[in-house]
Amino acid sequence: MSDADTPEAKELRLVGNVELRLAMITTDGAMERALNTYLAPLLLKLASEFVSVRNKVIAICQHVNTRIKPPSIKLPVAALLKQYKVNHNQLVRHFDLLYIQQGINRLPVNERLDLLPTLLHGLRTNFEQSANHAAILFNLFLKLLHSMKLPARGSKEDLELRDQLGFNERVDDAAFVATWLGKLILFGINQKGATRCPGLNKEECSFFQLYGKKDIWTPNTDGGLSLVETKVLASRFLGSGAFVDTERFLPALFASADPNSRISDIGDDILKRATPAVSFDDVELLRQLYDVYLGTRGDDGSLPARIPLQTKILALLCKSKSASSFIPQSMQIVEEALVREETIEQSSITPLKQGLEASKLRGQVFAFTNWLARISSPADLDTFAPALVGQLRSYIESQGWPRMTDSMPTPGELSSRAYGYESIGILAGACPEQLLQEANLELLRWLFTSLSEDPSGKDISASIEQALSSVLGAMGNSVNSDLELPLTSLLMYHMNLRPNADNPVVRSTRFLAVRFANHCLPFSNTTARWIDIIAMEDDANERSAIFEEGRKGLDPYWYKMLNPAKGKEIFHRESVEATKYDLPSFPELVERIFGSNSVWDVANITTIDMRNAYVPALTFCRCVLLHQALAARGSPPIMDTDWERNIDALIANDEDAQKNLAGLFSANSTSLMCDEKFAKAFQIYLRALYVGMTSPNGAGGGRAGDFLLEICPFVPESAYTHLTANISSLQGAIFSNNKTLRETASHVFGILATLKGCPENKVQWMLGQYREKLKSWSQAVGSEVMQVHGAILAMAYFISRSKLRLNVPSDFGDSINGFIALAWDMLNDGRDKTILDAIFVTISELALYAVLTPATMPKSCNARSLVQKLMEKAKNGDENAITALGHFAMQVEERPSDDAIFDEIVSQMYELHTVRQAEIHFAVGAALSCAAIGWRSKYLAASRDIRTIAPQSPFRAKAATSIMDRVLSDCKTTKPALRQAAVIWLLCMVQYCGHVQEVQGRLRECQVAFKGFLADRESLNQETASRGLTLVYEKGNKALKDDLIRDLVGSFTGTNAGLAGNVSEDTELFDVGALPTGEGSITTYKDIMSLASEVGDSSLVYRFMSLASNNAIWSSRAAFGRFGLSNILSDASTDGYLAQNPKLYPALFRYRFDPNTNVRNSMNDIWAALVKEPAKTIDANFDSIMDDLLKNILGREWRVRQASCAAIADLVQGRPLERYEKYLTEIWELTFKVCDDIKESVRTAAMALARVLTGILTRGLEAGESSARGAEKMLKQVLPFLLSPSGLESGAPEVQDFARKTLLKIIKSSNGKTLRPFVPNLVGRLLALLSSIEPEMINYLHLNADKYGLTAQELDDARLKHIRGSTMLEAIERCLDFLDENSMAELQQSLENAIKTVVGLPSKVGCSRVLVSLSTRQNFIFKQYADHFLPLARKQVFDRNDTISSSYAAACGYLARLASDDALLNLVENCRQLYFDSDDDRQRMISGDLIYAVSKYATDRFNSLAGETLPFVFVAKHDTYERAKTFFEDTWNENVGGSRAVLLYLKEIVDVASRYTGSARWSVKHTSALAIADAVRSCGNSIDDANAKVLWPALEKALSGRTWDGKETVLKALIYFAHSSTFWTKDPKAADEIEKIVLRESKRSNPSFRQHALESLGDFAELCNTIDMYPQVCGITKPIIEESLEDINEMDVDSQTGGASSRMVKESTLANALTALLKSINPQQRKGEDLKSSLLQTLELITRVRDASPSRSALNAIYDGLKSLFARLGQAGLKTLPDSMEGILLQYVEQVFASGDQVEQTRLKASDAALALAPIASKGPRLKVKFLQALDATRTGERSLPVQQNLDRAKKFTNG
Repeated sequence: MSDADTPEAKELRLVGNVELRLAMITTDGAMERALNTYLAPLLLKLASEFVSVRNKVIAICQHVNTRIKPPSIKLPVAALLKQYKVNHNQLVRHFDLLYIQQGINRLPVNERLDLLPTLLHGLRTNFEQSANHAAILFNLFLKLLHSMKLPARGSKEDLELRDQLGFNERVDDAAFVATWLGKLILFGINQKGATRCPGLNKEECSFFQLYGKKDIWTPNTDGGLSLVETKVLASRFLGSGAFVDTERFLPALFASADPNSRISDIGDDILKRATPAVSFDDVELLRQLYDVYLGTRGDDGSLPARIPLQTKILALLCKSKSASSFIPQSMQIVEEALVREETIEQSSITPLKQGLEASKLRGQVFAFTNWLARISSPADLDTFAPALVGQLRSYIESQGWPRMTDSMPTPGELSSRAYGYESIGILAGACPEQLLQEANLELLRWLFTSLSEDPSGKDISASIEQALSSVLGAMGNSVNSDLELPLTSLLMYHMNLRPNADNPVVRSTRFLAVRFANHCLPFSNTTARWIDIIAMEDDANERSAIFEEGRKGLDPYWYKMLNPAKGKEIFHRESVEATKYDLPSFPELVERIFGSNSVWDVANITTIDMRNAYVPALTFCRCVLLHQALAARGSPPIMDTDWERNIDALIANDEDAQKNLAGLFSANSTSLMCDEKFAKAFQIYLRALYVGMTSPNGAGGGRAGDFLLEICPFVPESAYTHLTANISSLQGAIFSNNKTLRETASHVFGILATLKGCPENKVQWMLGQYREKLKSWSQAVGSEVMQVHGAILAMAYFISRSKLRLNVPSDFGDSINGFIALAWDMLNDGRDKTILDAIFVTISELALYAVLTPATMPKSCNARSLVQKLMEKAKNGDENAITALGHFAMQVEERPSDDAIFDEIVSQMYELHTVRQAEIHFAVGAALSCAAIGWRSKYLAASRDIRTIAPQSPFRAKAATSIMDRVLSDCKTTKPALRQAAVIWLLCMVQYCGHVQEVQGRLRECQVAFKGFLADRESLNQETASRGLTLVYEKGNKALKDDLIRDLVGSFTGTNAGLAGNVSEDTELFDVGALPTGEGSITTYKDIMSLASEVGDSSLVYRFMSLASNNAIWSSRAAFGRFGLSNILSDASTDGYLAQNPKLYPALFRYRFDPNTNVRNSMNDIWAALVKEPAKTIDANFDSIMDDLLKNILGREWRVRQASCAAIADLVQGRPLERYEKYLTEIWELTFKVCDDIKESVRTAAMALARVLTGILTRGLEAGESSARGAEKMLKQVLPFLLSPSGLESGAPEVQDFARKTLLKIIKSSNGKTLRPFVPNLVGRLLALLSSIEPEMINYLHLNADKYGLTAQELDDARLKHIRGSTMLEAIERCLDFLDENSMAELQQSLENAIKTVVGLPSKVGCSRVLVSLSTRQNFIFKQYADHFLPLARKQVFDRNDTISSSYAAACGYLARLASDDALLNLVENCRQLYFDSDDDRQRMISGDLIYAVSKYATDRFNSLAGETLPFVFVAKHDTYERAKTFFEDTWNENVGGSRAVLLYLKEIVDVASRYTGSARWSVKHTSALAIADAVRSCGNSIDDANAKVLWPALEKALSGRTWDGKETVLKALIYFAHSSTFWTKDPKAADEIEKIVLRESKRSNPSFRQHALESLGDFAELCNTIDMYPQVCGITKPIIEESLEDINEMDVDSQTGGASSRMVKESTLANALTALLKSINPQQRKGEDLKSSLLQTLELITRVRDASPSRSALNAIYDGLKSLFARLGQAGLKTLPDSMEGILLQYVEQVFASGDQVEQTRLKASDAALALAPIASKGPRLKVKFLQALDATRTGERSLPVQQNLDRAKKFTNG
């Protein structure tokens, strides 16, 4: 093979041919065509394996580079780019890129954009192959972005953009581009030499700088880009359809935090749309967020993000459940936020800078910390929580702990400290095992110490309390037994800690200590209960909440409510079995509270500290003792809210419970007393009771004695015998001023003193004291009466209990008789009620225990006398007397004889029916029961305080029967008083004697009697009968119960007429108005019978008879407490009945909400007894209940309507929407109807129901996605209704108001997805509402503003301020935030209708605000509608109200931001036409307002049209109407820098002004002329000929025509023009015209204008050195001067326009005429005789003026003119003065020095003239002498230093 055929030679030959072709090309076009063909293939040869070929190609490329320098030569960029993408040879790619970079800018825009798909194709792969090449390609892509016009978002083109770019097929390229665009937004090198920036590492920054290439981001260099503009374009491109939400999320996040608002606004909009598509549990996304936030390690790593971006990242991390898995990163975030500047040297962490942004970030860090604590798994928490808490503590301690080191901390430091405490609490609560289960509870101690000693303020203390509350919630279920001791120690320490001067404590921690005791320690912990007891001590300095918390801690029910068992039902009515809820051990409890080591060591104290807590302590011990005792026998009391009361009822009424207690406390081997520990504790407890009763400060009072008396009957005497050792201490209590204490202590004395083991000497001494007191009873007064009272009771109890125990002292018989006789005397002669009460008790006690009987009565009295005395008091309503009478009757024998005392006593008691007090008849009934069966009466059960011995009473054979006969007979009487008394007596007989056969056998008769009272008109009789029927039912056997039910049912159904008192449904039981609960007579039983009728079976009436248990009489008597509704309603037949009659539930449910308290309470009791499982029952009968309520909500009776409202509100709460969705619309409609009810209480209930419905809706909207879906369904029904005539358009103001408020709540609570479909309609309706909610008085004020010293504008300003801050407008703007493209289209029509139709200032201003909000907050989706709304808003600017007009003008300004150029130009043109074509000042003002709004709110757009707008603004800013002028002036000043800027728009300004100087509208004509004048002055001191040629025609035109106010300004501008320009000196025609204008205007007769024209005339004459104007000037000024001299004494007249007066005008005219005359003498043009004649003529006029005593202004003008004249004469070049000239000047000397009597200012001006004359005076001998003489004379008398200096200088000049 020859050398020419080798591959290398072939390739060289081929390349050479290309070289030859290129070398022969001579034209650029041919070169372009050749390169299109050969350049790409030629560059492919760079991949040749032969070096010679490659070198040859490179050489050719160098030649090509030389030939393609002309920019007109296009390169085959598309082919080169495609070749780059498919070829992998680096050298080929390198040269491809070189020519691509060079040629891309030479292509037309459309060809460049066609390259985008190819350029972006495989960009990620290109980056992996060569980062340098990828950087160049990406830079080219950014350059193309500047040429790319993005389609409207949501348009078809936008949706197709992703396909056009090929991103759908190459998703990795789309992600790559989006990622690097996001990095571009982060990119920014601020410091010289910096290689990294926040969020980007060194490599990434180099990528954007093309790895070292300079001027990449310098816009004014070739190929340089503007970084800011590129970022803006990149942000917009990210928001296009080229990317999906997941790809643009991170870039959008970066953009939203950019400091440039143009970028951040776009970022916020994209982020809002992209966030829902992103999962914040994506580990890769989280890693990227952490990396950007923290930066990456190493010198080449990225810097941490800027603070605003860090804040946004943290907000997103707070939505991620997986964020907790990045433990090191999270820890670093917190550590960097917490490290303080003072610790920089010790820490490698960069501290957070101070400032507002840093403060926001730190707050977000704490929120992030709290989020981590809530969502982290226990394992993760165990990993980072301890360290995080340690950092938080260190941060707080670095500020100073517990007191801050800085005495004046900043708000940011305080806020951070508060956040720190809260975060510690949350973390500790989330990880209790690691942080709270420490052996010494170190963290808890630290928090308690912080609370007690940190004085930083209320906010800090609130945060510490919140932290402790978080800890409390965690510790409540996690404190183990090992921690109980240190915890109790800590809590006790803080319970005893009080703020005072001796310690650093600043606030009490007692409340939290009590809370911790109640939540963290078991109920059995005695120290915890001791803490609760301490809390009960009433301290005025403590919060009442401490007392309440302590009370809850001593109640097992409330303790369990505070500490509910996990997964168990807590509302049960059985004994608590869980260990945590066990009651404290009674022995341990007593030892802790009253033992030897306690505060109340009852064995050694007599005075009690913390006296207010003593009774609660005793009460708790008593309840624990009795509960545990009863529980030991299998009958524990119910632990509910009435735990203590339940124990009371059991002890007082339950015979089984009483027997059980007696057995437990007995002396047998199975009793509790056999337990040595219990026996000891029991003795301490009794001792505590005794000490509480006998202590000097009365800590225990009567309650302690009551507890002692309560327990004594159940225990053997030996248990309390030890108390007798100190029996004498009872003396103080017996003589106390407290009546209750005296009675209790006396009773205790009777029990203790009669014990065999009681010290006899002490008892005898005490009895002796009592006898002494009794001797002087008749003289006792004051406290002595109380001591006598105590002595009587003590003696009575002692004697009665001695009798019972058969322990009466042998020598005490006479004392007993004497005491009885003394008692009789007191009863006869006593008048003091206190003593008489003691006597009645004495008689009761002595008779009860058979000490006082008819047989034992002293001779001085007899039984009948005693009965008579007692009856006298009983008839006065004394219950003690009645009780005494009943007890005495017990001891009277039952005899059939006529003189039987028993029958007389019973008969007397019957007579007590006349007493009109219901409570008295209960006492009478109890007395009758005692008389009937004696000690067998259950009424006396509580009187047996010594149960070891059974008291005896005489046998009764017929008493019970006779009493029952009489009582049953009296029940049938017609006397109201006797009927009421009889039914109560019968009730008492059944209650107390129902167990004996005499009563059992007559229960049927009792039922009939009670039934007869159900129709009684007295409510008490009805309720008593109801209660009696219940008792009859309970005491009867089954057969009797069935018979009673049949009889009762028969009486109501009419089938059994034999029973008295038949009641029908319509029976009126009360007088009209007796119970004001409704329309007519409505009572409890009518309601019940109505209910029975609704159900369809009146047998239920009997089941509802125990309604009377709600009466206060019954609830106050423990004897009735155990009889409740449940006894009947829990009957086995109830369930079967309800199953057959489900109609009961709807009616009963509604009655539970009846407005009448009795009905409501009763029905709730019935419901509780009938319905065992309320939730299931309601669910099963939901539809029937709802149907019933909806039917009755519009019922005839107001009380039914009101109850239905309340019932519906209760029914729908807490239930899923699906359950009542079908009723929702009807519920709302009916609710709003009832809101307009005639009855106020019904309206209130309806509003409450409406609020409930609103609350359900808003809570659903605020809740999670599942609840939101239900709320969305509700919203679809509710919103249309609220917007309907039944809602916002209702005629009822209350309905309107509530509908509006409901809408606002809905809007506030809704999310965008839920509310968006309703936004268009909502916005329009809410805008219309803005005016309707404004108070009507505003209209009145607006019409009568002047009466209140206001202007309409001030009132409108106040209204505008209120509107901008209104919740309604806030709701509207929130609606706007939810808009998207589709809803925006719907809003367009709604908003347009609102703009056109709304009335009233608030609504119209609201519409303008909506336009502003849409233009700023939704600018992307609103942009396409801006052109449509701009004309609409412009039309509204013409509103008659200035406030509305201004608001719409501002809206136009904001709309201009988004409007197209055509629309904006149209607006400006409309403003121009409005200004120039209108005679109305207000329309010109509107034009200015619009232009100013555009310039202010759309500055960029305004500047882009500056050439079209500013000339008009310049002209208009000279408007004569001040308000219009202000707008244009502000526009000009804010958009133009300096007056010289006029030159930029001079031609345009002159064109506009010239066009309108000839306008028929005077205002426009004058404005244009003034604008021309201002333009002249704005050109500066030197106007070039070009500008002068532009100005002169307009100026000439502006001065044509007659005079007008302000024309002098234009004339002065002409003079300024002549002074600043040389144009007129070169143009004779212009010069002549100027002269003509000046002379013409000077001849005007208008006085105001003439004065200024003469001034201009003088200035022009002085300016014209080449023209002799004296003749003309003299011809003008001489007549004026002479006229002024003639009118010198005319009367002064004020100007009608507020200007200068007539005299001032004339003086100014004269002065300016004189000045003009003197300035017109031109020595250079007037010579010889002409000069002399002009000087003489002028001198004559001056002299005449001087002689006429001219004004000061005239004199000043003369001297100013003389100074100017002399200066010109000096400049004339005269070496000597001719004699004639010297003679003339001698006369002028006289004028110069004739000012001696003038003011200093005038003399100074004269001296200036003299100074100007001095050089001339030196040229004439006579003139010099005369001048110096006059000067010396003047100098001698001159006092002014400036004048003296001028005169001295003049003399110096004269003398040479």
